[in-house]
Amino acid sequence: MNCYPATEETIRRAADVLSHGGIVAFPTETVYGLGADAFNPIAVARIFEAKRRPHFDPLIVHIAGFDEIDAVARDIPGAARLLADAFWPGPLTLVLPKRDRVPDIVTAGLPTVAVRMPANDVALSLIRLLGRPVAAPSANPFGYLSPTCARHVAEQLGNEVDMILDGGQCAVGVESTIVKIDDGSAELLRPGGLPAEEIERIIGMLQIAEDSAACIESPGQLKSHYAPKTPVRIVGGIDEVPRAGGIGVLAFTGTPRHTDFSAVEILSPSGDLREAAARLFLCLHNLDSRGVSVIYAESVPETGLGLAIMNRLRRAAARADL
Repeated sequence: MNCYPATEETIRRAADVLSHGGIVAFPTETVYGLGADAFNPIAVARIFEAKRRPHFDPLIVHIAGFDEIDAVARDIPGAARLLADAFWPGPLTLVLPKRDRVPDIVTAGLPTVAVRMPANDVALSLIRLLGRPVAAPSANPFGYLSPTCARHVAEQLGNEVDMILDGGQCAVGVESTIVKIDDGSAELLRPGGLPAEEIERIIGMLQIAEDSAACIESPGQLKSHYAPKTPVRIVGGIDEVPRAGGIGVLAFTGTPRHTDFSAVEILSPSGDLREAAARLFLCLHNLDSRGVSVIYAESVPETGLGLAIMNRLRRAAARADL
């Protein structure tokens, strides 16, 4: 398997792979990304092939310093600068007017580009060594669970990836928050690892984008996404889960009172939403591997990172309805 601990030597090797048109899986603070040179459309096309990703779904471009944003965005409104100053590096993606240099395959033909600076030393080193921005969605088959460790990438994509850098478990565990800045307005396209309340403290109230298959402006806007192979059902509390065998339970804070379930994962015994977000995909991966017939997921409060958790669970559950 082409999976290597992230050392100075292997990161240099990964940058060389990218410079020659290859694709590399690498850790970020959110989830593992599958990267290619953002200015090489043929290399970027390999990402879509490996993930079996539809070409109408745009990618996020990763940079290693704010000064690099000018290479991909032609206009940086004041609100975008305020947010970048406050939260970069970190789990925030800004959608901005793009430069012509950015290939259309990266942006799905849209006039905007999604940009972020990851808060992960391996990712930042890789981008700096390449010397160009890296286009990267999550390193998983399209629509399925995002990977939060290198093992998840290896299990889901295997040898379709030229190289996997193992940087350990992702700290945040859910994808970045995506905000579109345009004409003086700010719109939340995807809740994620940066709570919306923190963004609103900097620039005021956010508009909330409505899901629409006819207008995909960023990753994570399709109704069905982030799903395990096992069907997911959302319940208000564990007591609503049927008492039967073959059932997996994703509990928020506590162990169910009875033990009839085949598998149980707990997001956070203390009810910490940050811990719950960091463990969300890991717990779903674990349940998916246990051979259960259905996963019942307990709702969490929709404040802070709870908004991102419930967003992922609803999209995972939507797959079972298709």
